[in-house]
Amino acid sequence: MVILSDQLLANSFQSIKTDTMPTGNYADVNGIKMYYETYMPAGTLKTNGIPLILIHGGGSTIQSTFGNVLPLFAQQYKVIAIELQAHGRTGDRDAPESFEQDADDVAALLKQLNISKANILGFSNGGNTTMRIATRHPELVNKIVVAAAFYQREGMQPGFFEMMQRATINDMPQALKDAFLKLTPDTAKLQNMFEKDRSRMANFKDWADADLQAIKAPALIISGDKDVATTDHTAKMSKLIAGSELMILPGVHGECLGEVETAKPGSKLPELTVAVITEFLQK
Repeated sequence: MVILSDQLLANSFQSIKTDTMPTGNYADVNGIKMYYETYMPAGTLKTNGIPLILIHGGGSTIQSTFGNVLPLFAQQYKVIAIELQAHGRTGDRDAPESFEQDADDVAALLKQLNISKANILGFSNGGNTTMRIATRHPELVNKIVVAAAFYQREGMQPGFFEMMQRATINDMPQALKDAFLKLTPDTAKLQNMFEKDRSRMANFKDWADADLQAIKAPALIISGDKDVATTDHTAKMSKLIAGSELMILPGVHGECLGEVETAKPGSKLPELTVAVITEFLQK
């Protein structure tokens, strides 16, 4: 699947049946203005009308993470895609980023939107946030999909955290920098997001096994066989979350979703991934 430009993305939504084009809005959430987009399919919603929430990865935006799969999900679900603190079009607060705060921000947004139950798909750092939502706000969660996430430092590829300690803005993938600046053309805000993302990862403290064991929502855990987290670690996560399902796909970080850095022209992996996620959500 090729990476979709804004025009191609718009054409994709016009070619599938939707009641409305995607709409962007802001909500006042825990002291920041949070940006989110809503996508509506035509006809009766599946999964009993339970919406699908999309949470992007670190340093990313809605489109840079999900641009290649949003049209597929939007054929079937009401989709709400969110940009987290300091990312994309969402504002910042005078506090570090944390997965716990991101989880509370998402939960507060869902409550403002009168969403009592949701399916949540999080990629990379968004997967960590999704797991925190499942434990901090279980009443809001129907099912979760966690793609390319981790919960302990030992689960990442050797040298990852040492790299994060010395990383500079020059190490940030150009595609992610471009995606941010297209939405928020302010290099100081880009630098701020990078520093907060880097600090959160470099100083990450291991979660306890009990944190994952506390997740009661049905879960699908997804990773690439060449991901930044090891397949052994991903399998361990799946074993800790009771009754969860595990899928390891060929590819590097984000390739299964057609993420902007790793999407490959002609690949069917994003379509396959969406099909498996859809089957899981409809069980």
